[in-house]
Amino acid sequence: VQLQASGGGLVQAGGSLRLSCAASGRTFSSYTVGWFRQAPGKEREFVAFISWSGGTTRYADSVKGRFTISRDNAKNSVHLQMNSLKPEDTAVYYCAADRNIRGSVVVNEYDYWGQGTLVTVSS
Repeated sequence: VQLQASGGGLVQAGGSLRLSCAASGRTFSSYTVGWFRQAPGKEREFVAFISWSGGTTRYADSVKGRFTISRDNAKNSVHLQMNSLKPEDTAVYYCAADRNIRGSVVVNEYDYWGQGTLVTVSS
């Protein structure tokens, strides 16, 4: 599975962005997909994941109620709608795929990673 993240950019606090993760590979629809982010000088951290069917989602407390993850298996894509953005959301955002259908918030449990897209939120 190859992943390509896009949609990052510069936005003012309170604004919105929609990140996309495009995947190649016939088995993408069977993978859990997660979004992670890494701010300068910090470790990569969990943001959200969605199960293969889209029936299960989970969010980090810091983004709950502001971010929404969704997927379209017919188009091999996963999206992260980010609303009410804050300066502390500034980071490089990565999408990742996990063969384990249970889903995980742990970075090392994901098998495939995209290249990342930069989100900058100005105050």
